[in-house]
Amino acid sequence: MARYIFITGGVVSSLGKGLMAASLAALLQARGYRVRIRKFDPYLNVDPGTMSPHQHGEVYVTDDGAETDLDLGHYERFTGVASRQADNVTSGRIYKTIIERERRGDYLGATVQVIPHVTDAIKAFAQAETEDLDFVLCEIGGTVGDIESLPFIEAIRQLRNDLGRGQTVSIHVTLVPFIAAAGELKTKPTQHSVRELAALGVQPDVLVCRSERELPANERAKIAQFCNVRTEAVIPALDAKSIYAVPLQYHREGLDIEVLRAFGIEPGEAPDLARWDDIVERVTNPEGEVTIGVVGKYMGVPDAYKSLTEALTHGGIANRVKVNIRWLDAELFEQDDSDEVTAMLEPMHGILVPGGFGERGSEGKIAGVRFARERKVPFFGICLGMQMACVEGARSEGLGRASTTEFGPTEEPVVGMITEWMTEEGLQKREEGGDLGGTMRLGAYPAKLGGNSVVASIYGSEEISERHRHRYEVNTHYKGVLEKGGLVFSGMSPDGSLPEIVERPDHPWFVGVQFHPELKSKPFEPHPLFKSFIEAAVKQSRLV
Repeated sequence: MARYIFITGGVVSSLGKGLMAASLAALLQARGYRVRIRKFDPYLNVDPGTMSPHQHGEVYVTDDGAETDLDLGHYERFTGVASRQADNVTSGRIYKTIIERERRGDYLGATVQVIPHVTDAIKAFAQAETEDLDFVLCEIGGTVGDIESLPFIEAIRQLRNDLGRGQTVSIHVTLVPFIAAAGELKTKPTQHSVRELAALGVQPDVLVCRSERELPANERAKIAQFCNVRTEAVIPALDAKSIYAVPLQYHREGLDIEVLRAFGIEPGEAPDLARWDDIVERVTNPEGEVTIGVVGKYMGVPDAYKSLTEALTHGGIANRVKVNIRWLDAELFEQDDSDEVTAMLEPMHGILVPGGFGERGSEGKIAGVRFARERKVPFFGICLGMQMACVEGARSEGLGRASTTEFGPTEEPVVGMITEWMTEEGLQKREEGGDLGGTMRLGAYPAKLGGNSVVASIYGSEEISERHRHRYEVNTHYKGVLEKGGLVFSGMSPDGSLPEIVERPDHPWFVGVQFHPELKSKPFEPHPLFKSFIEAAVKQSRLV
């Protein structure tokens, strides 16, 4: 029977609960345990699929097509365990399910209430598909005290009683702020947060205390005394130089040991953390560095490209170099000033155009593609980035009005909405003007690569599977024009109808992909495309 670890946060948001959960899972995994991490999000959206990156950051997509919270990316990157639909649930999804059941009459006329119906649904979600697992880590989004999270806290309380205290552990992540004027750390916010959680029926077993200063022994003892936990179970959590150093840091502070002891499990031998030591050594002692220009539209929101940022870092880890990312607002390239574009892009050792939605910044992205093509700078286009590479390729072949129907009617629809496509489950359909949520081509799809293509040599295979999230596809009607200009369709869907990869064999490194390879990259298993892209950037750095 799986044991459960419930993770809550207090005082303020953005304390790093997701990173802590991922690190703890990695430590337990290193001890030989089978783990899975789940995220409970209190907001009323059914999923984050329609939420703006400016508010929510990136949407992480799983193999089975779920649009989920970006924390699931941390979970996958740190454990290598593929996330799935069952690993992320929102209040909106739970309420939607309950209301649909009520409309069908499933409750046989009963009054539908938060307790027991909502809390029962939360508990069912927490316990679903947990066979053959040793530990299930459940992260509760938001901050204790938020009205939205109350049903989740109540569900935790009930589960701790249902399963028995030996089967569950509660971890509370709090902030211990340093007040510069007083010159001291303040534990009172943590005390109040724990008291509020305990008032809701959940007494934490372990406290993780985020702080920008060392937490002295006397302060740890004070927190333990007032919060009713063992002193050893008050775990300091200072900022790390790299997120990949966090598992090692938590292990040094005894987090995994205290969690096991809270379950009544003897920790035994130390975990094997050799691969984390190697990753941190590569990150902290690079043998060189490269600069990658990312020409995008969500420049003010670091989390909007979270998986992309990490995948570039992984490419650097594989090549033992530091990757400096320069975030370049695509709108700045739309001033018809080629000298300004040149000035911003010339120092780059590689140019990447990421995914996105909408017309804003599109001409700037096309300008970035053109610069990379003409100047022979390594180029990587992802999703919309690939589509802009195809539009730029068509324009360079004389189709000056080439564009995508995503931006409105066009005489040359090099990219257009696809309304039907095949999956393992059969024919999938979508209607123009229909709902936005959940109507994209989502999740993992196979592709076949040309046997003598650049990408086939990079992957070391002619058959791949990658994750998608998009509504528009490159129009194969223009394949002949584009290939005449040197842009080769080197990856296609198995039925040959949907372009998946384009490349320029006569270019040092020019690849565009319709999918999102960054979603499958891990520090100990960098995605081959990012590994190869950074390798090309290293070569470029030696030429300039």
